[in-house]
Amino acid sequence: MTTTVWDPAQYLRFADERTRPLRDLLARVPDLPTRGDERILDIGCGPGNSTAVLRERWPGARITGVDNSAPMLATARAEGEPSADYLLADARDYDPAPARPDLIVSNATLQWIDGHLDLVPRWAGALRPGGVVAFQVPGNFEAPSHTLLAELRRSPRWRDLLGEDAVRAGVHPPERYLDALAGADCLPDVWETTYSTLLPGPDPVLEWVKGSALRPVLGLLADPAERAAFLAEYGRLLREAYPAGPYGTVFPFRRIFAVGIRR
Repeated sequence: MTTTVWDPAQYLRFADERTRPLRDLLARVPDLPTRGDERILDIGCGPGNSTAVLRERWPGARITGVDNSAPMLATARAEGEPSADYLLADARDYDPAPARPDLIVSNATLQWIDGHLDLVPRWAGALRPGGVVAFQVPGNFEAPSHTLLAELRRSPRWRDLLGEDAVRAGVHPPERYLDALAGADCLPDVWETTYSTLLPGPDPVLEWVKGSALRPVLGLLADPAERAAFLAEYGRLLREAYPAGPYGTVFPFRRIFAVGIRR
């Protein structure tokens, strides 16, 4: 399996739009068991934009960002939230129990992990009593941005090089997350929202997915000419699916949110 290579600068081109769902998620997180010296884990912290939001809410907390991308962590340390601690580790293998956290947050990470429902009881079990696990994931895998990408990968020109979905992201219906949290002895709060995001500039949806869903594909396109050809073809399809309007391009983006308070 090809390891996904992340580009912090590309991801942060839409930093405000990517961070908005996290702020909405944290608005449903209640007071934590510890006051003033909270222990918080940001699992899948990326370039630290999520970690910075956590610092705003809990200025005195001991925050650790966990990510499996060294370039992302380098950006997090330098530009995201320099006062936090950071750990290079894979979310699927990382054990949060020794940290005894008050809060575990995961912002748009779990969709990359097969079997990620199994992480819910592990994370919930690591919390202090009254602690909180909170995560949000994209729920737009049936949107044109994803279905067109999958169809293009399967087309005669690209299927031998790109295969089906060497790295496939995916999520569950909201009720599955509610069941997982309730089964982990948490009081669940689960909901979904579709953001109608207005993106500026030329080919903005392509630029958006180049920071996220397109990363595994770009890792397979080592030849610059092949990469350019693929992006040109995919970009054309996206412009047809998401036509530019007088004020920008509307990009509907569904998100699923889950908060669980350990009983």
